[in-house]
Order: sequence, then structure tokens, then C-alpha cells
Amino acid sequence: MDAKVALVFRERYASVFSEGGKYKQAKKLREQVLEKQKQFLGDDHRNTLHTMGTLANTYSALGEYQKAKELEVIVLEKRKEVLGDNHIDTLRTMGNLASSYSDLGEYKKAKDLWLVALEKQKQVLGNHHPHTLRTMSNLAISYSALREHQKARELRVVVLEKQKQVLGENHPDTLWTMGNLANSYSNLGEHQKAQELRVIVLEKQKQVIGENHPDTLQTMGNLGSSYSNLGEHEKAKELRVVVLEKQKQVLGKNHPDTLQTMGNLGSSYSNLGEHEKAKELRVLMLEKRKQVLGDSHPGTLRAMGRLATSYLGLGEYQKANKLLGIVLEKQKQVLGKNHPDTLHTMGHLADSYSDLGEHRKAKEVQGVVLEKRKQILGDSHPGTLRTMARLATSYFGLGEYQKAKELLGIVLEKQKQVLGKNHPDILDTMANLAISYSDLGNHSKAKELRVLVLEKQKQVLGHNHPDTLEIEELLSSM
Repeated sequence: MDAKVALVFRERYASVFSEGGKYKQAKKLREQVLEKQKQFLGDDHRNTLHTMGTLANTYSALGEYQKAKELEVIVLEKRKEVLGDNHIDTLRTMGNLASSYSDLGEYKKAKDLWLVALEKQKQVLGNHHPHTLRTMSNLAISYSALREHQKARELRVVVLEKQKQVLGENHPDTLWTMGNLANSYSNLGEHQKAQELRVIVLEKQKQVIGENHPDTLQTMGNLGSSYSNLGEHEKAKELRVVVLEKQKQVLGKNHPDTLQTMGNLGSSYSNLGEHEKAKELRVLMLEKRKQVLGDSHPGTLRAMGRLATSYLGLGEYQKANKLLGIVLEKQKQVLGKNHPDTLHTMGHLADSYSDLGEHRKAKEVQGVVLEKRKQILGDSHPGTLRTMARLATSYFGLGEYQKAKELLGIVLEKQKQVLGKNHPDILDTMANLAISYSDLGNHSKAKELRVLVLEKQKQVLGHNHPDTLEIEELLSSM
């Protein structure tokens, strides 16, 4: 067979592998094709540049983001020289490079580049072209990563309507946008809406792209997050176990999506009181994150923070405090003082101060976090309410029982409106409110509330969950 014809066949096979989510096989073939094309055609030939671009996409799909970025920078420069700034292939490469910036945690760079690409695509292709719509979707991802959640949602609603008209309701791009819109709902605290939309997306993706496609697995993982956000921790755990096994087979053990699911499964174990299991998984995940993403990537820092919460759950408060201090300093440098990840870590650092008996420090930090969360998320967001509840526990430690009771009463009413009656956050607040009644000498009210909490915990968390057992022990001693 002629060598050039053989290259064409290899590239076609690589495309088939890629479309089926078999990225490792696609990578191997594309690397071979690229080497041969450089020999036969030269570095600047359009076919060579095309293969460099598709190979970069393959690296990205495998989580090799640095490799993808380096290749895309080269392709973009060459395409600008050969094709011009406004050629469709140049614009596509700009979008791919922006995706790599986003994957590497360089969200501002990604946003700026997507804005440039979007303006050019509108001029060259029009507002309704599929490539323009995909870039709009990607721009929404950058808004979301920068915690501009309202902007992200508004843009996704526009994109979804256009994609339904242009591509149809079951096109993979349309389903991808639906999934991202569900992410926006979740980020804005509308967890029920997010869950309902994810169920629809998952069913359609199974039919259209198959049960084991990476996008389908990602949606399954996101549905697990919806269950967790709604307090259905057992359901979340079961789904995450399935997703993790499939991702290991399809994407490999070190792929960022696989590691993300490991982290989420660790959270499920933690939510169910299985702190040792959570810790073991998080130690493993942190090592892999460091290898794949580097020590200062937002994903690595998030993994460090999660490991610290496992230490808190296991009573290793000094370890947790030290690790959270390290994470917080890095997050301030990498993400900024007001980024939700930074605030999340500050909240856990305050918890560690509280556990170490440094209640005044805990109160000061929780107060700062609460003000920032109100500004960023609003007064009624679940994250804001959780911080209010944590601030109340700081009041306990300082003996300010009346203050604690009043604040918990406000939190409980808002949580019932936002989360529903049986969410674990509500049960935590009710349990803490019972403590405040007890501290204020109203033991009958405390007992009445604990009996109610115990019944609900048995239903929601199970009879053997540590929180359930703790309430049982308190009741038996009253």
C-alpha cells in the first residue's frame, strides 16, 4: 500500500477510536501519522497541522493538558501565518487552546481567548453556526469557572435554544449544553432542577452516544453530585462506584475525570460517616493529582482540602489545621481571596480552629466567610446557610448560647424553604438547635427536637451512621 494512503487510513481509524471514546488507541495512531506527515509533507502543510490539532484534542481527552496546550500554541501560530487570523481552522484552534487554558486552571486566559474567538466566529460564520454555538458554550464554562454563575446560566439558555433549532434536541452538542445548564442550576443552589435535567440528559446520551462514552459517564457522575446535594448520599455513593469503574476502563486510572470521581466517591464515604475509607481514597487521589496536574493546580488544591476534611472527620485536628493552612495560602495566590474554593477552605479551617478549642479564631474566620458568601452567592444559597450554621457553632464554643439559638432558628427556616424538610444539612441544624436549647436549660425542648432528628436520620442516613448513633447516645443519657 502507498505510504500516503496508509496515513489516510490510520487517521480514519484514529477518528473512529476517538469518536468511540477510545482515546489511547487514537493517540497512538495520531502520533505515528504526525511523524510521517512531517517527513513527507513538512511541518507547515495543512494535513500536518490538522493532525497536530486532532492529536492535541486527543491529549486533552486523556487529561494530558500541558501537552495539548503546547501543541495548540504551535498550531495556532502556524495557522495564523498560513491561513490568516479569521480562517475557520484558525478560530477552531483558538477555541481548543482556550479549552486547554481552562483545563489547566488558567480561567481568565481561557475567557479572554474565547471572547476573541466568539466575535470572529460571529463575523465569519454567523450567530447560529454550530461552531459559534459551541464557543458560546465554552465561554459559559469559563464564566462558571470564574464563579460568574448567573452569566453562565443566561448564556447556556440562549445556546440551548439555538442548538435545538439548528442541531435538534438529541444532538450530542445539544445534550452537552443541557448538561452544562444543569451544572449552572447546581452552582446556583437549584439542586432539584439540576437533578431533573441530568436524568433527561443521561437517558438521551445513553441512546445517542452509548453508555460507556466519556460524556455519558460525566453526566452519571454529575447526577451523583445531584443526589449528594439533595442529601441522598447512599444513592450518590452507589452511582459513583459504577462511574469510577467504567472511567478506569475507558479513560484510565489517572485521567482527571477518573480522579474527579474518586474525589466525589471520597465525599460520599465522608457524608456516610466512613471517614477512614474517605481518607484512603483521598490520599491516593492527591498523589495522582500532583502527578497529572502539578502541586498548585486548583484541582490538586481541592484534593488537599478534601484530605484535610477526612482528618477532621477522624479527629486528627492538628493535621487538618496544618494542611488547610497550606491549601489556603496557595488558593489565595492561585485563585484569589474571594474564589469559592478559597472560601470553602477558610470555612474548614475555622472548623479545625473550633475542634482545637480556638473558638474566637473560628468565629472571626467564619464571619469573614459568611460576608463574602452573602455577596457572591446570596443570602439563601445552601453554601451561605451552611456557613451561618458553622458560625452558630462558634458561638456555642464561646458560651454565646442565645446568639447561637437565634442564628440557627433563622438558618433552619431558610433551609426548609431551599432544601426540603429531610436534607442532612437541615438535620445538622436541628441537632445543633437542640444543643442550644439544652445549653439554655430548656431540656424538654431539646429532647423533643432530638427525637424528631433521630427519626429523620434513621430514614435519611441509616441506623448505623455516626450522626444517628450520636443522637441516640445523647437521648439515652437525658
